Amino acid sequence: MASALTVNTVPADASTLPLTAPQVVAHLDLAQGRQPENLTLLPNGNTVVTFAFSRQVAEIDCHGAVRILATLPAPAADATTPVLKSPFLGGVVRDDSGALYFAYATGTADLTGIWRLAPGGTPRRIATLPADALPNGLARDERTGDLYAADSVLGTVWRVPARGGAAVPWTTGTALKPNGFLGANGIKIRDRAVWVSNLDNGTLLRVPIRPDGTAGPTTVAATDLPGIDDFAFTGRGNQVLAALNASNRIALVADNGTHTIVLDHTDGLQNPTSVAVRGDRVWVADAAYLTQQDPNLLTARLLRDPR
Repeated sequence: MASALTVNTVPADASTLPLTAPQVVAHLDLAQGRQPENLTLLPNGNTVVTFAFSRQVAEIDCHGAVRILATLPAPAADATTPVLKSPFLGGVVRDDSGALYFAYATGTADLTGIWRLAPGGTPRRIATLPADALPNGLARDERTGDLYAADSVLGTVWRVPARGGAAVPWTTGTALKPNGFLGANGIKIRDRAVWVSNLDNGTLLRVPIRPDGTAGPTTVAATDLPGIDDFAFTGRGNQVLAALNASNRIALVADNGTHTIVLDHTDGLQNPTSVAVRGDRVWVADAAYLTQQDPNLLTARLLRDPR
């Protein structure tokens, strides 16, 4: 059973590692369906994003140029993706070989699942998921190579072996389920635990990975984060930067669950969906799902506490 913390929003101070110097790297074309749902960083400094409803995986360079890497096959015309109605391309991660993995939901058994794109190759499905699933966030365990997908409709975290194969429901429960729209959403792995956000509940959850690989009990690490989408660890304890989609904000969530708003619409946010951190730089993908104005890729500097 999940246990909750009492959480309050606190004002920023020198110890909260605020973000500074936000700037838009790329203004993306809404008319072409270039609404980024998730992102991962490449060694060369470029960013790979998934365009949710155009079924495309793309690379964006530091000058904002967009190169389409792959377009996933469209489902049959009468297919209906759960809740979202349209085919949905979600989380993306990268392995050490340069291969990309992404979650795809179509409402059909022949396409829904986890896909892999090898460098210079074409995308192929490596694990099937039920047609009524909505795999959203995706994380990779660097120790084992296993993939973990957060299912926003079935309230489940699926685990997929490193080389593909049968996806198994690793954990499920009320804390992961939707409450009107979408439940489990973003997902990350840190210190032998799977962390998951629940968009409807505004919560950040932690599920330990036991020595035998099974899931431990789910606990609530933070609450009062309405519309939380994906998130990223800053590298300081369990502190995270979380995308609050509908309110156009980025929250810095401390180890104790309290949070501070460190970016908002005045910085260029347009329904942020995901965050990535490398060193003292932060990247934010903005999908403009609700604003319908300026989907973009934004970057900012993460100030480290000198102490």
